[in-house]
Amino acid sequence: MSALEPRDAEVAAAPLVPPSELKGGVLRAPYRALSLGIVSVVLLIAFEATAVGTAMPVAARELDGVSLYAFGFSAYFTTSLFGMVLSGQWADRRGPLGPLAGGIAAFAAGLLLSGTAQAMWMFILGRAVQGLGGGLVIVALYVVVSRAYPEHLRPSILAAFAASWVVPSVVGPLVSGTVTEHLGWRWVFIGIPVLVVAPLAIALPQIRQRAAGPVSDAPAGPFDRRRIKLALGISLGAGLLQYAGQDLRWLSLLPAAVGAAVLVPAVLGLLPRGTYRAARGLPSVVLLRGIAAGSFIAAESFVPLMLVTQRGLSPTMAGLSLAVGGATWALGSYVQSRPGMEPHRTRLMVVGMLLVAGSIAAAPTVLIDAVPVWTVAVAWAFGCLGMGTVIGSTSVLLLRLSPPADAGANSAALQISDGLSNALLLAAGGAAFAALGGGMVDAHGSTGVGGSHPGAFVAVFLPMAAVALVGAWVGTRLREGAS
Repeated sequence: MSALEPRDAEVAAAPLVPPSELKGGVLRAPYRALSLGIVSVVLLIAFEATAVGTAMPVAARELDGVSLYAFGFSAYFTTSLFGMVLSGQWADRRGPLGPLAGGIAAFAAGLLLSGTAQAMWMFILGRAVQGLGGGLVIVALYVVVSRAYPEHLRPSILAAFAASWVVPSVVGPLVSGTVTEHLGWRWVFIGIPVLVVAPLAIALPQIRQRAAGPVSDAPAGPFDRRRIKLALGISLGAGLLQYAGQDLRWLSLLPAAVGAAVLVPAVLGLLPRGTYRAARGLPSVVLLRGIAAGSFIAAESFVPLMLVTQRGLSPTMAGLSLAVGGATWALGSYVQSRPGMEPHRTRLMVVGMLLVAGSIAAAPTVLIDAVPVWTVAVAWAFGCLGMGTVIGSTSVLLLRLSPPADAGANSAALQISDGLSNALLLAAGGAAFAALGGGMVDAHGSTGVGGSHPGAFVAVFLPMAAVALVGAWVGTRLREGAS
């Protein structure tokens, strides 16, 4: 029997819940304040993520640090990986309240440090502090969900997390551009910490009441020093590989080799055993999250560039071509959260990955002049629909397959798989793009070359579509005990 046949409906189905319990969902009185608070935190993180990219070029020019531009992004990424592992251990041993509060404080401090920086190295340091805070927060939020919400409400609150990215993805760059133009880039960074106060005031008392403290009354054990060292290794290795991927010279082989030597054992030590070979159950859930996020985001980074350099669209219009994807992503997350979808969750995820693969493969068809440019918008809308079902479902399955005492460590593994594959596949795509005449590409796919070779885009999109197809196969291995 395959992993998708009906016998798995009993495993996948949520417990029967009285109709009175379903009314109002996560906005029922017992959960309302907590839901509004943690969703507001996600909303602010999403707005920051979409706004900073718009202000970053201006900041780099003003601080005379254009040559260090990419490190403003990679510093955030490398420290966030360490923060994810630290948060998982902290939350499992002492509850999620500490890492959540500490993470938000670090996130805000990093924003203030970058916003007041007088030199590029100080700006990069602020981004690193911010990344540490972001890593602490995202894992702590998953642990809050696992402890504070019953299983039948988890898909709904995770769908709300996904929906929180819709408005920022559309208005974030516009607001950031307006603020940068009229008030200065610093206010994009300085203004956000002030907005953190309200969600903290709403959420923290509820988290203290519902999810604080260790899982059991047994004394909390010490932090696992081995995992902390592995976390440092994964951050260092990822940073070196990113650097090598952005600097295509023979000398770059040295940091690439060192990065791989440090990264591989760290990944094997931090992800569930069997992840690399798609072992059934939790390892495949973690692997699928990385495959989905990495293939899609790496391809998406090159869509605006392709439309600008090959079809003559303005940067604003090229960015807007992806805006509808935020809505369909939220729709996909909503669909997977419906109780009626529970028996079909694994099949839904396979279909989602096929939609992702198809959208990535369809995007470079606009390199043919006869193909309308709106083809990309349509294709990406379907791809985002697939991503909404897959990302939301991997989060639901991870919490279901994790004992309460391991929710933090497993949530950290999920986020590491997501972030690490994103960076590595983007670095690989960028290297292939540059090698085939695409020009010098930074961490977000920007280029200074006006006429990139069309074949360079094909070299990015088709391999990423193939990776997404592998994800569809991994989706058939999500259930434990299937033959």
